[in-house]
Amino acid sequence: MICTLCPRRCGVDRAKAVGFCGVGEEVKVARAALHYWEEPCISGAEGSGTVFFSGCTLGCVFCQNHEISAKGFGKEIPLSRLREIFEELIAAGANNINLVSPTQFTPWILKALEQPLSVPVVWNTGGYERLETLRMAEGKVQIYLPDLKYVSTEMSKKYSGAADYFEMASQGILEMYRQVGPYQMGENGLLKRGVVIRHMMLPGGLADTKRVIDWVAEHFQQGQILFSLMSQYTPIEGVPKEIARRVTKAEYRAAGVYMENCGLTEGFQQERCAAKEEYTPPFDLTGV
Repeated sequence: MICTLCPRRCGVDRAKAVGFCGVGEEVKVARAALHYWEEPCISGAEGSGTVFFSGCTLGCVFCQNHEISAKGFGKEIPLSRLREIFEELIAAGANNINLVSPTQFTPWILKALEQPLSVPVVWNTGGYERLETLRMAEGKVQIYLPDLKYVSTEMSKKYSGAADYFEMASQGILEMYRQVGPYQMGENGLLKRGVVIRHMMLPGGLADTKRVIDWVAEHFQQGQILFSLMSQYTPIEGVPKEIARRVTKAEYRAAGVYMENCGLTEGFQQERCAAKEEYTPPFDLTGV
């Protein structure tokens, strides 16, 4: 396969080598288990059936999943096993099947989803997507959970190695919304369909956070999407000095006030105490 799935379009033959994402032509998974730390409308009481894929199309210097995103930890599995994993998670009570960093395996995942599941499928992505790849998933994904990390080209280039991040992420989010439409909640408070836009605030990043909020408020009206402002940033070893700390109370409070003033009142704000290492699960091939 000559790979052009992500905006980098590195053109690597994944049968012979790996591209920027670090994976080849076999699906590689690091963990599959019920996860309770997503937004309440996704995790619910029973948990989200979360499948963590190895590799990543971004290169975020602060990634809390760096063991699998950058170092490539995981186990290669056949498509038949991937489908079994989905069904095992549903049997365990999962509210949905939550695909974390799926972009580099899009064609394989979609084959495993040819037969519809009995629960919604969540596309949990860093937001760096090609429209052509997203369109492949139309009809098979019910919930999109994209990050909108930055508007700033300088920040996206420095921290994620993707100067075109905002261009790709913003047009991708509009495509996601085109596919699934306004969010729909079930009587049990769980999301059945829709888009949840996540933004994890970075230390010193209030100005860019406001730009993210501005874009979302300008493009979506009440009742269309949910917005999730996240405070869980936890610095890892080796990050640039200016982000080698957690977000302050004042920074996060200011972002929350700005979000509300812009009318983004449908969604979530993490408690600042959410900035804990324990929110990253152990990558130990559980459920694989």
